[in-house]
Amino acid sequence: MKILIVFNREPYDNTDVTWNGLRLAGKLQEAGQEVRIFLMNDSVDMARDVCKPPENYDQDLSAMLKNLIAKGVPVKVCGTCMARCGIYKNHPYFDGAEKSTMPELAEWVIDSDKVITF
Repeated sequence: MKILIVFNREPYDNTDVTWNGLRLAGKLQEAGQEVRIFLMNDSVDMARDVCKPPENYDQDLSAMLKNLIAKGVPVKVCGTCMARCGIYKNHPYFDGAEKSTMPELAEWVIDSDKVITF
């Protein structure tokens, strides 16, 4: 089964929403599902090396994302959002997080069995 997970929120927004989405992505991948991740809006910060967890947060979400990439989970990041969104506007995305477009997201949505948003 092809599962697309779309993230929209700032990674460290005083909730565990993004952390839980990454955990779910990992468990789905471990269960043998084809997981794909698309980051847009303020979630794009998660794909930037400059993004670090705040002192009061015990999870490194960028490291979790890199771990998923290392396990073969494709990650695409909104190219338009690079300059428009996140705290770290215009900072580059790290290796393995592919700069992408809305048409590519549309293709992934069409090609997915399930789409989940966080």
